[in-house]
Amino acid sequence: MHIALWVLQALLALVFLGAGLNKLARPKPAVVPPAMGWINDFDANSIRLIGLAEVLGGLGLLLPAALGILPWLTPIAALALAVLMLGAANVHVKRREAAAPTLVLAILALLVFIGRFWIAPFSS
Repeated sequence: MHIALWVLQALLALVFLGAGLNKLARPKPAVVPPAMGWINDFDANSIRLIGLAEVLGGLGLLLPAALGILPWLTPIAALALAVLMLGAANVHVKRREAAAPTLVLAILALLVFIGRFWIAPFSS
């Protein structure tokens, strides 16, 4: 279970780091592919804040546990990312867009939270 959670954490970290860095590094007009129509409903600062949350969450999935510094932050980061993705799913539903990808990410982040908090926690 420990290895499976590490793999899941790494994959989720890659997804969130990529998505977050895209929102942080590029200006709003450059971030708007057709699948991201929701961006038109948010100002540039809100998009950067979402990107920052994704980057910090992605780092939080890996760094605390890998470095052995406050490893309890890893499940907290997973829970925070799950909440972020549930909020994103809410936005997609209100806009009548596909919410399945964000719901899948939320479920996977919840699995990391449950796994690292109860099933296979890191020893401190």
